[in-house]
Amino acid sequence: MNHYSKPIQVRWSDLDPNFHVRHSVYYDWGAFVRIALLTESGLTPAEMMKAQIGPILFREECIFKKEVHYNDSLEMTVEITKSTRDGGRWTMVHELWKNKEIRCAVLTVDGAWMDAVKRKLAVLPDHFRERFAHFPRSAQFAWTEGKTGSGE
Repeated sequence: MNHYSKPIQVRWSDLDPNFHVRHSVYYDWGAFVRIALLTESGLTPAEMMKAQIGPILFREECIFKKEVHYNDSLEMTVEITKSTRDGGRWTMVHELWKNKEIRCAVLTVDGAWMDAVKRKLAVLPDHFRERFAHFPRSAQFAWTEGKTGSGE
């Protein structure tokens, strides 16, 4: 997969008293797009529950570039910018675009996979790793050193 994006709809409840989008909504949109990517790639919540594994975040940061208002036409992209070779740890960057030409925000998350039973970092099962390998990658994608083991 070379590119992934989802349309974003601004709801009335997303607005702050200044009538532009509240800062925390950008993080909600990022989570929506990440989970949509996982689900559409076959890594559904049911599959994650079955494998007893799920994504966790270590860091989430948003840089706000342009205001977003109620009637704006928006889409958010997501791509992986770095990953360990085993897919256990990764960084994803989301960009929020208005009218497909104005970059309004850049959201960066650093994450990993967690064993839901042991509550420790996990190695991806092979079928997850195969799907994860097909996620869109940025032009600056880089492998990072290290291995994510269940003992970390």
